[in-house]
Amino acid sequence: MSAPTPQHISPDREPPAFAPPARVALRPPTFPPGPVSGAWWPHSADLAAELPALVEAFDASWGRVTRMTAHRETWRHASCDLPVAGHTVRAAWLTSGFDPHAVRLFAYGVGRRDLLVVPPETARATALRLMSAAADPAHHLTASELLAL
Repeated sequence: MSAPTPQHISPDREPPAFAPPARVALRPPTFPPGPVSGAWWPHSADLAAELPALVEAFDASWGRVTRMTAHRETWRHASCDLPVAGHTVRAAWLTSGFDPHAVRLFAYGVGRRDLLVVPPETARATALRLMSAAADPAHHLTASELLAL
């Protein structure tokens, strides 16, 4: 049985002068969430530059992202208040007890989404395989377990 097609994977392109769209793959909404709800493959390790496109993708389809949680070692230079189009996302930075390969997004009154963060330097074929696995409802793996596949 083949893996389901993720809801959305943006094509891999050279980043233009403006912010490129977020490369995101999500589980189908009819399936209960697993340890991750999908994957995000940022273009760089600069969260301030990458987060606006990710939030825009979720604001339009899920609800306004107001908070996020991530591992401090993954995004060393990010602040607690991250401006995005039209509002600010409040960040909580953890150093233990949180998967360093995940990001957790919260939308007020809607809930949360945990995403595998595919490292920006990952080869395209590997990144697409990881994103597909993270979006597959048959998998019940954490972000770190998915990266070990």
